[in-house]
Amino acid sequence: MKTIGFIGLGIMGKPMALNLIKAGYQVSVLSTSNATAALVEAGAATFDNIKALAENSEVVITMLPDSPDVEKVVLGENGVLEGIKQGSLYIDMSSISAGTAIKIYEAMQEKGVEALDAPVSGGQVGAEAATLSIMVGGNEKAFEEALPLFQAMGKNIVLIGAAGAGQTTKICNQMIVGMTIQAVGEAFSLATKAGVDLEKMREVLLGGFAQSRILDLHGKRMIERNFNPGFKIKLHNKDMNLALQAGKTYDIALNGVAQVASLMAASIEDGNGELDHSAIVLQIEK
Repeated sequence: MKTIGFIGLGIMGKPMALNLIKAGYQVSVLSTSNATAALVEAGAATFDNIKALAENSEVVITMLPDSPDVEKVVLGENGVLEGIKQGSLYIDMSSISAGTAIKIYEAMQEKGVEALDAPVSGGQVGAEAATLSIMVGGNEKAFEEALPLFQAMGKNIVLIGAAGAGQTTKICNQMIVGMTIQAVGEAFSLATKAGVDLEKMREVLLGGFAQSRILDLHGKRMIERNFNPGFKIKLHNKDMNLALQAGKTYDIALNGVAQVASLMAASIEDGNGELDHSAIVLQIEK
């Protein structure tokens, strides 16, 4: 059974690491994390710094907010790259730019380490239930080695293509999710103004062609005004901006993405960046 070093114990990372422990893996975490106590109670070991954690792990997994965070942790002084041993496996499950994923892949290859970019979708609920969709970029041999780990955290696991392909797929996922949340928010705002019962409307729409996971879960959040974060607006806005950057790279006009990104940016300016991304409905209503 492989030893795993897990870095990034946030809303998603903490339950993902716990599910690896439940599956029987020996997981190590950083002693400086706020969630360390819960992981130690579940059986995790601790290390005081990233380099030591990487030196003592056969697999290192990161689950961090943004590209600069991953670059700092992996490529920075006393980071993962300095500590990880030849023949080990590095997996980044964060949502970052494809360019950063490729850069890290190439750095790991130079050290004789396989690397996968494996961002996830499914939110906090999926992380806790181990039902995440995992979209993977990298070579097939590394994917097969990592598959049992992925199966401890998710259900829909697909090798998309070469390094960076996982992150490109995740950006496309975030585009669809963001625009669908906006569509549900606008529909609910219109229905509210027209005096339509949102509970009944949601119920009937879930039985028709408008049915979606967003309408189901986030529609309920909007009705109940429950915006405790499963995925924060500020992080989704980061992903939408990554999509816009990719659009410029490939000369594609992403008008819908630009509109949602603007809506999210306004939400952040209003102090709602820490709320769940379904809370962009507040900006629509405003």
